[in-house]
Amino acid sequence: MPRISSRDDAVFDPIERASRDEIAALQRQRLAWSLQHAYDNVPHYHAAFDAAGVRPEDFRDLADLAKFPFTTKATFRDTYPYGLLAVPPSRVARLHASSGTTGKPTVVAYTQADLDVWADLVARSIHAAGARPGMKLHNAYGYGLFTGGLGLHAGAERLGCTVIPISGGMTERQVHMIADLSPEIIAVTPSYMLAILDEFARQGRDPRGSSLRFGLFGAEPWTNAMRQEIEASFDIDAVDIYGLSEVMGPGVAQECVETKDGLHIWEDQFYPEVIDPDTGAVLAEGERGELVFTSLTKQAMPVIRYRTRDLTRLLPGTARPGFRRMEKVTGRSDDMVILRGVNVFPTQIEELLLTHPWCGGHFQLELTREGRLDHMIVHAESRPEHWDGAGLREESRVVVHEIKNTIGISADVVVEPPGTLERSLGKVKRVIDRRPREPAQT
Repeated sequence: MPRISSRDDAVFDPIERASRDEIAALQRQRLAWSLQHAYDNVPHYHAAFDAAGVRPEDFRDLADLAKFPFTTKATFRDTYPYGLLAVPPSRVARLHASSGTTGKPTVVAYTQADLDVWADLVARSIHAAGARPGMKLHNAYGYGLFTGGLGLHAGAERLGCTVIPISGGMTERQVHMIADLSPEIIAVTPSYMLAILDEFARQGRDPRGSSLRFGLFGAEPWTNAMRQEIEASFDIDAVDIYGLSEVMGPGVAQECVETKDGLHIWEDQFYPEVIDPDTGAVLAEGERGELVFTSLTKQAMPVIRYRTRDLTRLLPGTARPGFRRMEKVTGRSDDMVILRGVNVFPTQIEELLLTHPWCGGHFQLELTREGRLDHMIVHAESRPEHWDGAGLREESRVVVHEIKNTIGISADVVVEPPGTLERSLGKVKRVIDRRPREPAQT
């Protein structure tokens, strides 16, 4: 049952009021358990710890975690499907998996206790986003093996919300249901929210007149410029929710609606580190690098030092002072484009494009190779009211100049007619790589 009293509605769970020292003490206790649990019950971790010359009893303080080896997505694929299971199969209550578009899917397992913790954390997150019991939540995340749909669903019900489980797709119907059922909350990827915005316009509806008050957006990097676009278009508070299936699913960290200054990590359940992506060295608080998570209480599939590939930095807590924040994810170390020696992230292009009123936020980066040099073409879609039928040539020249001055690369910009770029129902594909593949080395 929700733990919100009429006397105190500020937090969902009393742990949100814990001090930094209290959280750190809880982490030491739970990390010791999690390392021992993984070592004793998962052959991969037993072998990996031994190969690194470290055992669970070598952990005495939080800094000691850096002695232990990393887990990567390749670990999940190499042990597919059940090699990371730490409990008997009979104790597994649910299985989820990634899409597997780049290889074998990553399978994750949950005991009933794991599912209960997950539901509590998502409820905590939705509450921090502004939702309250009795509100209706329009859940446009995909259901099925993807963790987003069912994860948000269970948490919303745990909070006491009414869930509208519409899932992704059928955009026309999405808008009709928002108009007819009057949800106060929407949970969806930010890129698909733009598709919903387009459909509002197509139907001649005013998005600012809808019932929506709060939006939870995640599953892909998005910028503060995108937040401003969504908030201005719908007259809502738009906040970030973070998670990944290998660690749990949505609800690992949440942006609080009262501050909107990064995501508070629920550190009573996950221990975060930020590392140098190249060396693996742990970075100090405030330094930007790759985010790493260790689970503290997971039973079915504990994860030890999982490399997320997400780039961010850790900051002191604000709305929840005992919990550190992670800065909004600006990109991933594995979706970074290196173009003629310059590191480019799709979010950099997004932020620049959204300063122009003609662009509604739909764009793709096409990578080609001209002779021996790589080249990038930015395909950006025009809003209908700005389309001139000829490609907004002057506007595109302005963006070419801005990309050169702010990012330091030369790129072509093609302004596409409204409605021509592919809409994503889940995580948007920003980069289309048409460069010839290098011959495999033997």
